[in-house]
Amino acid sequence: MAAEMALLKPISKFTPKLSTNPRTQHAKFFTITMSTTSQPTTKAATTAAKPSKKAGKTAIKETLLTPRFYTTDFDEMERLFNTEINKNLNQSEFEALLQEFKTDYNQTHFVRNKEFKEAADKIEGPLRQIFVEFLERSCTAEFSGFLLYKELGRRLKKTNPVVAEIFSLMSRDEARHAGFLNKGLSDFNLALDLGFLTKARKYTFFKPMFIFYATYLSEKIGYWRYITIYRHLKANPEYQLYPIFKYFENWCQDENRHGDFFSALLKAQPQFLNDWKAKLWSRFFCLSVYVTMYLNDCQRTAFYEGIGLDTKEFDMHVIIETNRTTARIFPAVLDVENPEFKRKLDKMVEINQELVAVGESQDIPLVKNLKRIPLVAALVSELLAAYLMPPVESGSVDFADFEPQLVY
Repeated sequence: MAAEMALLKPISKFTPKLSTNPRTQHAKFFTITMSTTSQPTTKAATTAAKPSKKAGKTAIKETLLTPRFYTTDFDEMERLFNTEINKNLNQSEFEALLQEFKTDYNQTHFVRNKEFKEAADKIEGPLRQIFVEFLERSCTAEFSGFLLYKELGRRLKKTNPVVAEIFSLMSRDEARHAGFLNKGLSDFNLALDLGFLTKARKYTFFKPMFIFYATYLSEKIGYWRYITIYRHLKANPEYQLYPIFKYFENWCQDENRHGDFFSALLKAQPQFLNDWKAKLWSRFFCLSVYVTMYLNDCQRTAFYEGIGLDTKEFDMHVIIETNRTTARIFPAVLDVENPEFKRKLDKMVEINQELVAVGESQDIPLVKNLKRIPLVAALVSELLAAYLMPPVESGSVDFADFEPQLVY
């Protein structure tokens, strides 16, 4: 059981500074927009305590590790879920899943109280900015899911009303999560301009097959991240600096249900699971998701230390549990429990830190690019080596008795 694991070792290196007079700090309110370019952060203008469209805007740099917005080939999606064309669709399974989503277990779960603002006012110094960034990135990721699921729900209405309604209900969940996180930003006198995000953010195109792989992994890894943090803070309440974490136990079940739905979608498309290409793509997306999380989190160790977690141990626990869950449906997964895999991840962290240092240096662009070349080559080499490690042959759509392992 994750709750009993000793990976969640409290760390004293980063001690949050708590204000003794919380009401005297942070009286200004800002609106944050997400920039689609790598422009430097602009100085926020002071405004009244009420959010305004004229409020100062803080641009956030786009990088390969930034949460992204996705689009897909909606015409192909319609063909995949056309019951007259695709005879593999198990409508009874989708109808059962639809009833789960209609139940809406978390309808009344996301209710705030005065603890939120009081806790936010006590967080100062570097930890305050780290919490803001956590809320920003999490809100952006949830809102990205909302937009994709909403459009899929709209486009599939005529082709497959059951699947379309599930996508619409998942967009409901994602919107609820994004709104809850954005409300959390208001505790820090900030707000994300989600309308601006919809119009101005760059969208990454993924074929439907890739959407299934990537989104399944995203939902399942989200489950393991949330439940692990929740269990850790329940056992170590002295690190419960902000009450949003108390909501993670029920919240993560939304992620789990979404992942189960994508598992059913993959089972309905055996061509995505039963050949050598499927094995290669499965390993590719596992590596992409795991590496992205590991590099992201290792850039933000202060956040995890602030809530008493060892970043790398936390990430490896999440990766291992996600990989075990993924092995139930993906035809092949990475051997993440091989110590060599973690050594390669740590090497990638070192290289990424050097790349970040180059980007933040005062060198002219030409010199920066020349310095990046060997580092990028080294990073690609480590990625390729991790990908080529002997995989673990795993689950298959051929298992007729397969059922999603629900953790409600």
